[in-house]
Amino acid sequence: MVNVKKIKPQKYLRYLYPSGLFATQRTKEILSVNPTIAPKREEAATVSVLVFDYDSETVEEKKFSDISGCLPYKDSKRISWINIDGLRKSDVDRVCNYFDIHPLVAEDILSQNQRPKMDEVDNHLFCLLNMLYYNKNDQTVEQEQISIVLGKNYVISFQEDATRDVFNTIRERLRMNNSRIRQRGADYLCYTMLDLIVDNYFLVMEQLGDRVEALEEEVVHSSNKITLGHINQLRKELIILKRNISPVRELVNGFVRNDSELLDDNTTKYFKDVYDHIVQANDLTENYRDMMINMHDLYINNVNLKLNEVMKVMAIVTCLLAPATVIGGIFGMNFQNIPWLHSPYGFFIAVGMMLFIPVWMLWFFKKRGWF
Repeated sequence: MVNVKKIKPQKYLRYLYPSGLFATQRTKEILSVNPTIAPKREEAATVSVLVFDYDSETVEEKKFSDISGCLPYKDSKRISWINIDGLRKSDVDRVCNYFDIHPLVAEDILSQNQRPKMDEVDNHLFCLLNMLYYNKNDQTVEQEQISIVLGKNYVISFQEDATRDVFNTIRERLRMNNSRIRQRGADYLCYTMLDLIVDNYFLVMEQLGDRVEALEEEVVHSSNKITLGHINQLRKELIILKRNISPVRELVNGFVRNDSELLDDNTTKYFKDVYDHIVQANDLTENYRDMMINMHDLYINNVNLKLNEVMKVMAIVTCLLAPATVIGGIFGMNFQNIPWLHSPYGFFIAVGMMLFIPVWMLWFFKKRGWF
């Protein structure tokens, strides 16, 4: 018995009408930003707290499943990095109250879709920005909000996702003896965190840059409706990229120009290096934006060019058929006295003229360079 494989038409119909490429859900996610609306943040199911307490000679690494474990490090004589993965309002309020962090900072930590910013509040330096990741499966830019609070001898970071971040390099350096970060203060740790976040922006932009390059080849060689959908999709991701990168320039500049006692003068030059990087990243996003605008114009021009080519071919065919139509119409008129109508060679003469005149027209058009 022959096994007939069942055909699923929906599997192939999606290529005829790629509606997913023109979906508006992503647009709603980009535009639904209103800081005046109270955030509807879901409480984290679990909270993970990782603490590094270190100096130039020793380092202590501990992990807790409850906020209580990190509170004693407020009075530590060494430098402490407290990284909290998973946000709960009760936990954030408790940490902020214990470390004398202003309530407005606690509200910003729990907020969503905030613009990256930097503030100095009650002997603390606070910055909020987004870590960016590139999802290869969905081909989208994903963002995770991180809040960093710099105190006298500690840095507290609040993250939403416990499964990923860009700080593994810092953890490895803290575990190494005689590393530079172990020789410096809490402000250098804050700089290192910002530097890694900004460096990761370039990794995301490289992924988008590859897509821009591939899309440009697609537009040049095979422009169609799917190509327009890809352009539309990529432009949305570049909007997210621009929205997250551009304000970080002001954030880093705030550290460079700040006169707080929490920042050592020798650390300022490192923040200037981060500032140079974020300026470069911002320029690249502008370049990508310009390229997408040009690519969209190129797509429109290609569509118009194809339409012109089709119209030119149709016009040539119409012109070539016009003599045959005229000759056939003349000899098809209902009159008795038509030259060569009853001649035995009349048919061959008419057909010969129908063939000769279009051939002559092709030669004439080619000579004039019309095609």
